[in-house]
Amino acid sequence: MSRLYFPFLLLLVTIAFTACQTNYAELPTYSGARQLQAVIEIPAGSNQKISYNPANKAFENEKLAGHDHVVQHLPYPGNYGFIPSTEVGKNGRGLSVLVLGERAETGTVKEVIPVATLMLEKPTGDLYPIVVAVPARPSEQLIKAYNYASLSLEYPEVKTTLQQWFVYHNRTAPLKFIGWKDEKFAEKEIQRWMKL
Repeated sequence: MSRLYFPFLLLLVTIAFTACQTNYAELPTYSGARQLQAVIEIPAGSNQKISYNPANKAFENEKLAGHDHVVQHLPYPGNYGFIPSTEVGKNGRGLSVLVLGERAETGTVKEVIPVATLMLEKPTGDLYPIVVAVPARPSEQLIKAYNYASLSLEYPEVKTTLQQWFVYHNRTAPLKFIGWKDEKFAEKEIQRWMKL
């Protein structure tokens, strides 16, 4: 009799485990405290291209010619990821976000304050907005910017560094710098791409 229960129990545990996996793409855009949320895919300081695959609810290394895609440039200057429950364009990817702060591991969900939007253009001609944000918790903020004006006034070199890094980090498909937009534009972009 116990031989019959073991496979059944194993099946139940497997189903329960897969049913409990977090679907990061479907998390709310804003937390219960009405703070914007960011899902981290690529930790600050990493060269590994990691992206979230909503079909299997897993973070995966992107592949390039059958191998893990490694950025052949300086490592990511911040924690790169997406804003949950947003969808940009045809590929279903969430709106990109770069969180300026200490390294956060892949799969971390952070409450953030948007301070700017870096506007880029892909080789295809598609616009590529990246919301630039700081952690909402003051204890996690390395850069004390709360809006575009304070970022520009107190940390102009951060804007230059980010602009240069994103334009030159991918030599096979270089991006074109379009411009910087403020936190109000970032909020409009978030609202524009939120799933209804």
